[in-house]
Amino acid sequence: MERLLRKCRIKNMLVRECMAECLGVYVLILFGCGSAAQVITSQERNGQYLSINLGFALGVTFGVFVSRGVSGAHLNPAVTLSLCSLGRCRWIKLPFYAFFQVLGAFLAAATVALQYYDAIQMYSGGQLTVTGPTSTAGIFSTYPADYLSVWGGVIDQVIGTAALLLCILALGDQSNTFIPDHFQPLLAGASVLVIGVSMGSNSGYALNPARDFGPRVFTYIAGWGEDVFRAGGGWWWVPIVAPCIGALLGTLVYELLVEVHHPSQMSDDQNLCLEDSAGKITLEVEEPESGKPQTTTMEKMT
Repeated sequence: MERLLRKCRIKNMLVRECMAECLGVYVLILFGCGSAAQVITSQERNGQYLSINLGFALGVTFGVFVSRGVSGAHLNPAVTLSLCSLGRCRWIKLPFYAFFQVLGAFLAAATVALQYYDAIQMYSGGQLTVTGPTSTAGIFSTYPADYLSVWGGVIDQVIGTAALLLCILALGDQSNTFIPDHFQPLLAGASVLVIGVSMGSNSGYALNPARDFGPRVFTYIAGWGEDVFRAGGGWWWVPIVAPCIGALLGTLVYELLVEVHHPSQMSDDQNLCLEDSAGKITLEVEEPESGKPQTTTMEKMT
């Protein structure tokens, strides 16, 4: 077995990073959408809204643990976009990361649908619907509340994702507050939890284009049909575009109000040593050439 596994080893670092992102998002959506399926199909007898919040929060935590040593655990195209804008990730990686993040979400949605197939059929009466009292499309993707306009949803997602990036960048800013490396994934999950319990009622706090679009494509293929793109006044594009805007906004706010103002109190020699050390870390995180596990920072994770 060991010899066979050694033959399967992939040396291309970009491919390894993309596979790690795919698996990390898979774990996130498996636990997140799985908790939604349990709550909805049991009519809240086996959990409530807080159960879904916890499912997604812990899904983020374990998704980060799964992929952080290889790719840095972005798990979100909006986070990858923000890190590219800061120069902490190469732009060439953005389309590859985004594709595999969406793929991981698609595969996880398919897994949840398979696992809860009987429950979904019983709850919905065999009718896979997007709206109505027994709709089940909301297990997989987000849809706006009846009172929410499309532009109100855009604002909702921009604010929510900006808050997420503020939290993530703060967790990774060691010049602000030192946080032990092993606590960072837990706090990343906690940031998703607090956003869910405070900003989730309008439209389900997608915050992540891959988290929403991958499962939406799956539901379109699996029988829910074109209504997954028509519902909510053509809502489907909002969880794709607005989180990207919000992520860039949150990044800009944190950089302008906090990170750029950190004082430098070291001597020139100390600064030179720090730059040399940081350069080594950057090589390990962004351009690893060896097969050894890489060092990551929360600035590259979500």
